[in-house]
Amino acid sequence: MIGTQIATDQVVPFQLGSLGVRGRVVRLNDATSTLTTNSRYPKAVSYLLSETMALTALFASALKYKGMFSTQIRGSGPINLLIANATSEGELRAYAKYDESILSKKLTKQEGLFPNLIGSGHMAFTVDQGPGTERYQGITELSGTSLSDSATSYFRDSEQLETAIISALADTKSDTKRKQAVVAVMMIQRLPIEGIEINDAEDAWREATLLLNTITPNELLNLSISEEQLLTNTYHECDVTIFSPKSQKFACRCSRERVSRTLSSFSREEIESMKVDGVVTVTCEFCKNDYSFSSVDLDLIFG
Repeated sequence: MIGTQIATDQVVPFQLGSLGVRGRVVRLNDATSTLTTNSRYPKAVSYLLSETMALTALFASALKYKGMFSTQIRGSGPINLLIANATSEGELRAYAKYDESILSKKLTKQEGLFPNLIGSGHMAFTVDQGPGTERYQGITELSGTSLSDSATSYFRDSEQLETAIISALADTKSDTKRKQAVVAVMMIQRLPIEGIEINDAEDAWREATLLLNTITPNELLNLSISEEQLLTNTYHECDVTIFSPKSQKFACRCSRERVSRTLSSFSREEIESMKVDGVVTVTCEFCKNDYSFSSVDLDLIFG
């Protein structure tokens, strides 16, 4: 069981024994720095990308083996792509693609971001255990008024697993540092309870979801309230068991070696056509690191 020391950038698993419910809480602050600082993304984009990262951390934390969990959201709106990756070790990264000219004409406040800026489309989840293994992918249509609503629909319809998810986003990074998490997500899922009547099981799940929805966005984000306090305050009569937290951090897996392997998959002529001032420069979409290759470097790559 965790103590009461306030922390962020972690996933905290828990179980509500008397209600037959398991769940997880994630709060991210430093892990979202590359998304919310230095004006890399407009505020509306950073909001949705931060929520995508938090949801990905939440789902990846359930992996029982080494691998990577990815969430990809494609939409018809000005924000047409959101991607987040999380490894089983808690390493996160994310990036977005958007049409700035259209985005500037759309709603840029937090309210209504999802339907107005992403539009119709789908959400895909991918589990990759590495070379020699088969990838698992699940897809659901975007629905509801938030990314969390779409994720909930996926578990209910595709996994046949009763799930409820709430999320909250802070206004800005600078104003909330060490006071609030930038993004927080909490999920509960229904477990089978042996030896209990169906009606009683339904009542237990209903109670769990009703109590979940009493948590305000400020409580969910507020770093002066630990996850343990949040859970015991909300479910104080429900046999709460809190497990060890799992730390999360931003970590890009790009490298010069990986970029070189990618370049080698194209023809030399194609790569040469990308030269600017005699150099081919490749920029990582996740961390914005630049990798430059001269003619001598290309000679080594193409042998």
